[in-house]
Amino acid sequence: MDGRTALITGSSLGLGLAMGHRFAESGANVALVGRRADVAKAAEDAVRKSAGGNGGKVASFACDVSSAEGVKELHAAVVDALGPVDILVNNAGTSQTGKFEDITDEVWQADIELKLFAAIRLCRLVMPGMRERKWGRIINVLNLGAKAPRPGGAPTAVSRAAGMALTKILSGEGAPHNILVNGLLVGNIQSDQWVQRHKTEGGGQSLEEYYARLGQRIPLGRLGTAEEFANMACFLASDQGSYITGVAINVDGGMSPVV
Repeated sequence: MDGRTALITGSSLGLGLAMGHRFAESGANVALVGRRADVAKAAEDAVRKSAGGNGGKVASFACDVSSAEGVKELHAAVVDALGPVDILVNNAGTSQTGKFEDITDEVWQADIELKLFAAIRLCRLVMPGMRERKWGRIINVLNLGAKAPRPGGAPTAVSRAAGMALTKILSGEGAPHNILVNGLLVGNIQSDQWVQRHKTEGGGQSLEEYYARLGQRIPLGRLGTAEEFANMACFLASDQGSYITGVAINVDGGMSPVV
């Protein structure tokens, strides 16, 4: 990935940060994006340190990607700092769920802006340059609800299902120009989100015990790690994944009922 520039949204913590580490270690220039400037800067420092002399440039950007104007400013700033975007990872999002009748229009709108429109807007900005250079990678980070939605899974499952449809559409339009577009569906993977849930759901258990209990419902018998997820993302973003496009891959230890 030497010389490639990767823009990863939602990358100041968790899975996004793990991808930032993996991409930088593989030689890419990495743009880390988060809502809070201080947290994003701490992520930048950590990624630069872990990559050492093997990595490319690393820069952090504070941006609310649910804002159309914010996305435009972000893209311009990344190009100015690191060069044209070769790899886009749409990772920003939350696990907003609830009983359908309790979900207001405002919650629906906010979820769709963050998880769907942010990806649409960024793809629209980076694809022309990718097409000119005849090389591009777009990875949309989704979740298992995109394929197998469950009761109480809205609005996230709906937004993620739309993201999977977007992935397929863009893969067809990008293929003639060597722009590969894929989805990665997140299962239960150790991340800051689960650390926060442990504080309210742990019931006196240690974090390790909490993870072990969650892992009992997964065929592999454990939660995945952020590093394992990042490895798959790095494969798809590199030349190693050069014949894979238009697919949504479960990274879930066999948890999904749908292939």
